[in-house]
Amino acid sequence: MKIALIAHDKKKNEIIELAKAYRDILAQHELYATGTTGTLIMGETGLPIHRMKSGPLGGDQQIGAMLANGELDLILFLRDPLTAQPHEPDVSALLRLGDVQKIPLATNANSAAILLESLKNGVFETITTK
Repeated sequence: MKIALIAHDKKKNEIIELAKAYRDILAQHELYATGTTGTLIMGETGLPIHRMKSGPLGGDQQIGAMLANGELDLILFLRDPLTAQPHEPDVSALLRLGDVQKIPLATNANSAAILLESLKNGVFETITTK
C-alpha cells in the first residue's frame, strides 16, 4: 500500500509520535511525505520515505498529482485548522482530490490512528464503485 504522510508545522510532533507508535505497520508499506515532515519522520523512526518538496513549495501539489494518477492508497494529513496556511488552495485541492479518488484520508491524529489500527488488524478495506 502507498501511504502519504503530511503535517502542518504545528502538527509535526503529532505525526512523528504517530509514526513512532505505528512504525512496524508503516514499515510494511511504501511511504511518501512532504519535505520537512518526511525528514523529521525518517530521523525519528528510520523509516524509508520518498520525500516530495515542502508543502508550501509544491509538495502538496506533488502528492495531489499522485492522487490524480491513482498512485496513493491512504493519506494521513495532520492539519492545523486554527492557523492560516499560505498554500491553503493547495491543501483544499488535495482534500478534494482525495474525495474524488475515494482515498481514505485522515486529517487528525485520532482518525489516523483508527486507519492505522485497521491496517494493523488486517481489516482495512475500501469500497469501490463501478
